[in-house]
Amino acid sequence: MRFIYAGLGLFCVGLAVIGIVLPLLPTVPFLLLAAFFFANSSERLHSWIVDHNIFGPMILDWRDHGAIRPGAKKAATVSIAAVFGLSLLLGAPGYIVGIQAVVLSSVLLFIWTRPNG
Repeated sequence: MRFIYAGLGLFCVGLAVIGIVLPLLPTVPFLLLAAFFFANSSERLHSWIVDHNIFGPMILDWRDHGAIRPGAKKAATVSIAAVFGLSLLLGAPGYIVGIQAVVLSSVLLFIWTRPNG
């Protein structure tokens, strides 16, 4: 199981790195998953991701305080607005737009009610 967890952790880190440049792919949730998988597979990999200059602070903010940094909140808001706007622009059916509005509003509510990191 340790190898499977390590592989899943590395896969999640890869998705997180791709998410840095693709606005529709979230970065932080994949980093949190990677930290979880590494914690269950390899102390060395877990230490690496938690001590990483870029990834570490986000993981520690969430782990210790359930917090999301203001910059990440703003980036998530812009990405969500872009996705919703794109759906409107492409003429998605009304029921799809309605479902998106409810789900994306719930996600934004969750994000903005977390403490600042």
